Amino acid sequence: MVKMNIVYEGQLRCALTHEPSGTVIRTDAPKDNMGKGESFSPTDLVAAALGSCMLTIMGIAAVKHNIELKGTIVEVSKEMITTPERRIGSISVILRMVPGIPLDKRSMLEAAAHSCPVHKSLHPDVKTPIEFIYP
Repeated sequence: MVKMNIVYEGQLRCALTHEPSGTVIRTDAPKDNMGKGESFSPTDLVAAALGSCMLTIMGIAAVKHNIELKGTIVEVSKEMITTPERRIGSISVILRMVPGIPLDKRSMLEAAAHSCPVHKSLHPDVKTPIEFIYP
């Protein structure tokens, strides 16, 4: 179990503290929902969590197979919908892979990305198109 503490700072902003490390991040409501959009919104964090989770799980698989992923870039785009209620409608993920990944290891890495716990935790109504780009 990992404990996190969240303090409402006012003006639609929160401070989130990761208890094991003491790391603090802040959220702000987005401009289209009464906020200033000066930091990640809570739904931005969900989208960022998906991208970083996919890359982390791929990294674990890469270590086991002696593959270097350092420098791989993940681009995440989140779209909100308002009907029937405000929620994340889609999170698009583009993984820009580094050169030198062997052809016979790519499907294993892609399967690892698709198995990330954040991806498995998202509601099936949230669309998650995923694209892998190899140089």
